[in-house]
Amino acid sequence: MKSDKSKSMTSRRKFLRNAGVAAAGAVVLAPNVVKAQGPISMRWQSTWPSKDIFHEYALDFAKKVNDMTGGDLKIEVLPAGAVVPAFGLLDAVSKGTLDGGHGVIVYHYGKQTALALWGSGPGWGMDANMLLSWHKYGGGKELLEKLYTSVGANVVSFPYGPMPTQPLGWFKKPVTSADDFKGLKYRTVGISIDVFTGMGAAVNALPGGEIVSAMDRGLLDAAEFNNASSDKALGFPDVSKVCMLQSYHQNAEQFEITFNKDKYNALPEKIRAIIANAVEAASQDMAWKAFDRYSKDYVEMQTKDNVKFYKTPDSILKKQLEIYDEVVKKKSAENPLFKEIVQSQIVFAKRVTQWEQDTVVPRRMAFDHYFGANGAASKI
Repeated sequence: MKSDKSKSMTSRRKFLRNAGVAAAGAVVLAPNVVKAQGPISMRWQSTWPSKDIFHEYALDFAKKVNDMTGGDLKIEVLPAGAVVPAFGLLDAVSKGTLDGGHGVIVYHYGKQTALALWGSGPGWGMDANMLLSWHKYGGGKELLEKLYTSVGANVVSFPYGPMPTQPLGWFKKPVTSADDFKGLKYRTVGISIDVFTGMGAAVNALPGGEIVSAMDRGLLDAAEFNNASSDKALGFPDVSKVCMLQSYHQNAEQFEITFNKDKYNALPEKIRAIIANAVEAASQDMAWKAFDRYSKDYVEMQTKDNVKFYKTPDSILKKQLEIYDEVVKKKSAENPLFKEIVQSQIVFAKRVTQWEQDTVVPRRMAFDHYFGANGAASKI
């Protein structure tokens, strides 16, 4: 017979052995528990037709996030109208019908006029990159959160992707003065609606995918959208051969990435950090792609589509600024949040535009030197 001490030692060895087996099993099973959760999938929609380069930018962002998370987050981006109409994107994301979306802030102008200050107008002399700088470092982010709270939007917003100055638009014939806008059926969005209404136009705000058909049916006399690549893809050269370049109506616009706030906050902290960095990476990549694609399509529309481009007369540009100032005064008096944002932007713009004007050498001189008549580039 075994002694009591011997039995105790045997029992202890069995317990430790069994505990060791259980622990080993836990090590084997733990990865399977994580795997069972699988990747997080999100269904998004953009505000753009699938053929527009803007939808391509949305896909570019999604791919960056999908790649950077190693597939832990998978974003699928559908084109405008796949789930909701283009102008219904904010509500769909806020309610959770969609997990996120890609669009522009000025499309939400009807909910809160101050939202248009992220893109509509001359930007107080800033370009879109400067406005994004104000958003990140000058208080814009906090003000945008305040705005979305005021309209009950349950979203997390990431403005990104600086757009170059947008054309005045496509017309039946070149416009030579502000008077040419009187009675003109014209498409635009945001505060630009008020500006062109002030110039005498009958304004209709339509999403990008509906503009060309409206021009073709005579519902519009003229319209602006955004850039050479989008305009070409959407078919503007099929309904007009006259495009006026340069305008203050949307001089500093950028895109917006939105997430449903509840779904975004439920993401692991690591994935949220990846998203924040992917936004900035996609922002710069978008700007680089725009330089390449817009310039190619600008040339192609002239050589293949017989489009004539004209510079908008300075008299029209000055009129835009004058009317914009009146619109801003009126809306600031009506809307305290509008006034607060305007004042914040002006303070920031005065500093950064002064720095830019004093620091950046005029590129027109270099352009004329290399590519003007008898330009030096042909001799190098």
